[in-house]
Amino acid sequence: MTLKKTQPDKNKLNQIVTDARRNQELREQSYRGQALKLFPWICGRCAREFTHKNLTELTVHHKNHNHDDNPSDGSNWELLCLYCHDNEHSRYEETRFGNSQSSRTTASVATHNPFADLKNLLGSKK
Repeated sequence: MTLKKTQPDKNKLNQIVTDARRNQELREQSYRGQALKLFPWICGRCAREFTHKNLTELTVHHKNHNHDDNPSDGSNWELLCLYCHDNEHSRYEETRFGNSQSSRTTASVATHNPFADLKNLLGSKK
């Protein structure tokens, strides 16, 4: 039994390329695409730098948390890495809705101050 190789349909391949280019243009016109053109590829919180290789880990954060507010000048956007973006939304939810987890957990408060006697320690070295 021999397998017959079939040639790909050139019209189908052309349509795939056309669709891919159109989708890329639509993405670039989206607020994420606009933000990536406006701002350097650096997280606005932790200053981590991004390249084409890891650009998917850089997100657009809406400063006022309104995803429908997308001015073309980017004044409501900031680029944040996945981790900082998640942290920002966690902090926002805690202030907006109250921290329900803090009432459940009883975290101990640090009482030790490692710099308490620093002035005396530095003064004794003179």
